Amino acid sequence: MLKDQIEDLWNHRDEIDLSSKENFDLISQTIDGLDAGEFRVAERDTRGTVIVNEWLKHAILLLFRATTAVEMVCAPFEFRDKIPLKTGYEQLGVRVVPGASARWGSYLARGVTMMPSYVNIGAYVGCDTMIDTWATVGSCAQIGERVHLSGGVGIGGVLEPPQAAPVFIGDEAFIGSRAMITEGAIVGTGAVVSAGVVLNPSIPVIDTETGTEISRGVIPPWCVAVAGSRKRVFPGGEFYLPAVLVIRRLPEGKRHDKVELNSFLREQGVAL
Repeated sequence: MLKDQIEDLWNHRDEIDLSSKENFDLISQTIDGLDAGEFRVAERDTRGTVIVNEWLKHAILLLFRATTAVEMVCAPFEFRDKIPLKTGYEQLGVRVVPGASARWGSYLARGVTMMPSYVNIGAYVGCDTMIDTWATVGSCAQIGERVHLSGGVGIGGVLEPPQAAPVFIGDEAFIGSRAMITEGAIVGTGAVVSAGVVLNPSIPVIDTETGTEISRGVIPPWCVAVAGSRKRVFPGGEFYLPAVLVIRRLPEGKRHDKVELNSFLREQGVAL
């Protein structure tokens, strides 16, 4: 079984030649599976629990060990890296604007559009998702279907430690310009995240209707979330730390009306 073979390579990685044909073929077969969407680094079960397939992260880390940087010329661009770029976009049904790039071992489903942007190895991007200009999808991040990552959005990546959970963005989510979603944070299905939001597992998510803390690093499905802050008292005085504020609940399953949302957010003094 491929999983067992990769784990065996991982357990003996300091003792064997990973670049030998037999070993490298096993690693390449695994990365090809990630590239084709046959494997996913992480998944969520019916209860929403994140399950990390550590052996796939091991395969990626083994790939880095087994390869050396080489020059790659894609006129007029020139690169020097250990991992080749993804190819075959026409067959995949993916639109890639010049200046965009994705690494081998990332999965882009049919209908994905990449403006000048970047998708790293191990990432999974669902169908009909827009990755807008200068947005980045980090290693192993999991992006749902019909998601919009606006300009400059940073979706953090994680390879080590292998058990660490990646970022999850649910289907139909909208992530506003320059938002930063990192370190295994989760954005629920249909959520709208306004511009400039910073979300990680240490950031409190607060319901503005009740003032209660909903979670740390998890934005619920079908809501509008904006950047905020929360006062904290320290020995040196009172200071404000970042928070995410849920300011509206959306009808489940209803596609976002951007004009209506923009009008609502302007009333709140924030923007998409």
